[in-house]
Amino acid sequence: MKQGIHPEYVDCVVKCSCGNTFTTRSTKPELKIDICNACHPFYTGTQKLIDTGGRVQRFADRFGAAKDVVAEREAAKKAERAAQIAEREAAKKAEREAKAAAKAERAAAYAAKAAEEAARAEAQADVDAMEDAAAAGTAEEAPGVELTDAEVTEAVEAAE
Repeated sequence: MKQGIHPEYVDCVVKCSCGNTFTTRSTKPELKIDICNACHPFYTGTQKLIDTGGRVQRFADRFGAAKDVVAEREAAKKAERAAQIAEREAAKKAEREAKAAAKAERAAAYAAKAAEEAARAEAQADVDAMEDAAAAGTAEEAPGVELTDAEVTEAVEAAE
């Protein structure tokens, strides 16, 4: 053994957290330990709670169980998806109602235009009948048409 490179080997007093003390030899004059032969479960045969939990348990105690956090997150996602779906359905329904209203407006406009065309065609037929009656000479010669010459002229001017 080389001289001068090794630490000093001295008597050491070991103190346990249970209160037991004993003397041994070490490079340090005093040691403080958590468990010794007087309090270790293997030697005493009794169970002693040494650690309140492992790393995972301490993490779960500090930050909460991961299962609960995941369940909360999933519930929030489901609620958000349900809200989005409801919003989309409402938008689609509003769009369908708007299309139906526009279709009804177009149908009403088409019906009004068709009624106007029918009235115009009927008026034109009446005017044509009046013109035919006027060309024949009298209004009495045309069956079902009993108008004066002034009325025929007025209807012709209105149609033009």
